[in-house]
Amino acid sequence: MRTESVKRRHKRRRGQAMLEYSMLNWVLVVALVLGMSVRMIPAPDGSGGGRPMNVIELFLRAYQVYYDSFYFVLNLPFP
Repeated sequence: MRTESVKRRHKRRRGQAMLEYSMLNWVLVVALVLGMSVRMIPAPDGSGGGRPMNVIELFLRAYQVYYDSFYFVLNLPFP
């Protein structure tokens, strides 16, 4: 009889821990999404007209610069 009550107590504790863990993950994901979408970083000189940009826009701009430079090197007239 006593072991059954101990097992029930452990199940309740484990369920509470999983609930707390899932709530914490949800809060972190929402904070990450909101933090990534807020425009708070000033744009680099010569791009974006000086308006603030978010992190996703900066990553896309960096990828575009990388792709353009790679394409430029491949199209050089030297053998």
